[in-house]
Amino acid sequence: MPKYPEITVKLIGENSNAFNILSICLRAMRRAGLSQEERDKFQEEATSGDYQHLLNTCMEWFNIE
Repeated sequence: MPKYPEITVKLIGENSNAFNILSICLRAMRRAGLSQEERDKFQEEATSGDYQHLLNTCMEWFNIE
């Protein structure tokens, strides 16, 4: 179960560039009203490894479509 199952992020069919994926997730967090501190935590975690780590972090935090 993701940390924020109520936030659905559509990644399938989107540009798979890491910066684009990060941007989509951060926008979804902002729309959901998450704090800047929480968004910063996500960004720090998501960017602390390689591309696969970014995708894994997205799946740990959000419902992915």
